[in-house]
Amino acid sequence: MGSDHYFTASPASPENLRRIRVTLAERELEVTTAGGVFSPEHLDTGTAVLLGNTPPPPPHGNILDLGCGWGPISIDIALRSPDATLWAVDVNERALDLVRRNASALELENIRAVHPDDVPADVLFRSIRSNPPIRVGKNVLHAMLEHWMPRIEPGGDAWLVVARNLGSDSLQRWLAATMPTFTVQRAATSRGFRVLLAKQHPAN
Repeated sequence: MGSDHYFTASPASPENLRRIRVTLAERELEVTTAGGVFSPEHLDTGTAVLLGNTPPPPPHGNILDLGCGWGPISIDIALRSPDATLWAVDVNERALDLVRRNASALELENIRAVHPDDVPADVLFRSIRSNPPIRVGKNVLHAMLEHWMPRIEPGGDAWLVVARNLGSDSLQRWLAATMPTFTVQRAATSRGFRVLLAKQHPAN
């Protein structure tokens, strides 16, 4: 990817579109990826761990895929919950274009691939499912979570996958200390990753 990162807004590297085969929602699929986005050659390990260690997504309502990349989490959930609305959010315009391409090719009309600023302020989420961009640094990551997690509905949840060697345990402690309306726990450990669950307290 050269000097580009998957959190680059407008990658300067060649697009280099490619087709890869992946298994999502227990189906063999062919999707389009490109240079300048996260894990363009295959389904990355962290996302695979997240998808393999989370319960079925809510059947209705809004679900947020934060840092969506080319869209594996959104695609998986959209296939499993066709009546839910998937908000695939990323700052990388190339990633958003790929999500739109893949959603169109797979006839998934319930995916909305948008820049963070384009999510209406009144939209609340039943769940967040995310392989967050840890390498943006703690300050940026924490700001992202402080922005989005308060928009989880009462009783809703966030499922985050983070590599152990990239600060999963410290993120768990930070979430517990910073988000008093959430109960935070480690839900799974697999292949060098932790899956964290933060559950919003139900309404009184």
